[in-house]
Amino acid sequence: MQDHLARDPFSGQAFVFRGRQGHLIKVLWWDGQGLCLFAKRLEKGRFVWPATAGAAAALTPAQLAMLLEGIDWRAPVRTDRPRIAG
Repeated sequence: MQDHLARDPFSGQAFVFRGRQGHLIKVLWWDGQGLCLFAKRLEKGRFVWPATAGAAAALTPAQLAMLLEGIDWRAPVRTDRPRIAG
């Protein structure tokens, strides 16, 4: 991983990988004591993945949270409209 992504896996960054069909996502993260592996599989839908052209993409914490929830983080849609005060 270090050679392919040119990043230090022990830096505390989270490394996220998606399966080919888009239903499975895995996260590798060094917590200071060991390497943690988190996996999530969606029953319906797919994880929205950034177009990277073979390179790594940097996501904000909010984008990562939406990605893990299966939300299209590129164009999130509000589920309710704000009410007018008064």
